[in-house]
This record gives sequence, structure tokens and C-alpha cells, in this order.
Amino acid sequence: MIPSPIRRVLSSIREHRVKALLMGGQACVFYGAAEFSRDTDLAILADPGNLSRLGRALRDLDAAVIAVPPFRLGHLREGLAVHFRCRHAEAPGMRIDVLSKMRGVASFPVLWRRRTGIELPDGLRVDLLSLPDLVRAKKTQRDKDWPMVRRLLERHFLENREDPNPQRVRFWLLELRTPELLCEACREHPAACRLLMTRRPLLALARQGFSAGLVEALAAEERTVREEDRRYWAPLRARLEQLRLAGRER
Repeated sequence: MIPSPIRRVLSSIREHRVKALLMGGQACVFYGAAEFSRDTDLAILADPGNLSRLGRALRDLDAAVIAVPPFRLGHLREGLAVHFRCRHAEAPGMRIDVLSKMRGVASFPVLWRRRTGIELPDGLRVDLLSLPDLVRAKKTQRDKDWPMVRRLLERHFLENREDPNPQRVRFWLLELRTPELLCEACREHPAACRLLMTRRPLLALARQGFSAGLVEALAAEERTVREEDRRYWAPLRARLEQLRLAGRER
């Protein structure tokens, strides 16, 4: 059963018709790759009408901004996240992080079209990032995200390998991070593997079976993505520092 504070947040979002997609740890819980997450991370459509609806939902939750930047459309469009803390009796202390842009992830309208919808036992509907989009969003510089990415992919592969389709096979071959499972995917789908080797060169190693070289190639791939994420966030961090300093000077 979903914990009541999280349900209260999601219920308010739904009640006010906010275009928002659950992501982060809570989405990983729904996909079966995590057991618990304290925060609620939302990707939202950054337009005036949707922010107005979100504002009403946040007022219902008695949620206040807890850090820079302030809750403004321009900051969300820059790619900054806005952080809130709930004071509602049914969600005390629940943190909500909201953003509209992510590195390597499609625009919100595309994410919305690809979303996964689930219905809780009590009838509440929840919209999540699709699994492929969640995997892309979790590929960051943070240490804690990579084990989650691996578990998401492992679970999807193990649950669906007896029912492959071209879309799933492509997803597995381009994203799997567990050497043994990647080798299995290459062995079971050799034609797709050959086609995708130019896109992901380490598939040439995976075709040959498990090896130390494949393990190192996966590690090098991760290091490259982490560095890309650091470069992406460097100017955004500088922007946050600028906003902090401006706030102190007032």
C-alpha cells in the first residue's frame, strides 16, 4: 500500500489537474526497483496555466519553497528544480521537487505522450515517466542513481525476455548495464545487436560473452555519462549561486 503522505501529494496533483509525471525514487518504487523513497519528484509542463494549477495543489498541501530558486516559470524553463516542503497534517515534512527540463530527456509534451498510467487499489490514477524515460533521467553524476538504473533494467528484462518485441529488444541492447544479461540479450537477438553496434560499440564485446573487457567498457560508459551530467549542471549550479547571493543582498 502506498504510504499516506505520498498518496496525499499525488491526490492533490490529480485533483487540480496538474500536468505532472512522477519520477525519481517514487517512480522506481512503482516500477519495482526500490522499496522506499522519502521525496516526491515531479516533471511538470512549464506553462502559466499548469503552474497556476500546481500552485493551487501546493497551497492545498501547505507547501512552501525551502531553497533557491523561487517558484517561477522562468527558473523552471532554465532547467532549475524548485523544492518544497509540505506542512499538511496528512503529509508532514514531505519534500516535493519540481522541474521541467532534464539532460538527455525529451521535452515534456513527448514525455507526456509516452507516460505510464497506473491505478492504485483505491482508484487514484498516477502518471509516471515511462520506464525508458525514467532510466534516462536517472543517468546522472550521483552515485545512488546507477544501482537504481541497473535494477530498473534488470527487472524489465527478466520480466519480459520471454515476450520480446523490437522496441523492448532495442531498449535492452542500448541500456542494459548487467554484463550477463547484456550478453544474453545479444545472444538471443543477434541481428538487432549487429545493427546497434555503431550506436553502442561495447555490444561487440557483449556478443563475445562475459569478459573483463565488457565490465570495463560498461564502467567507462558510466564515467562518460557522469561527466556529461557534471558539465550540464555546471552553469546551472552557477546560476543557483547567483540567485543565493541575490537573495542575501535583499
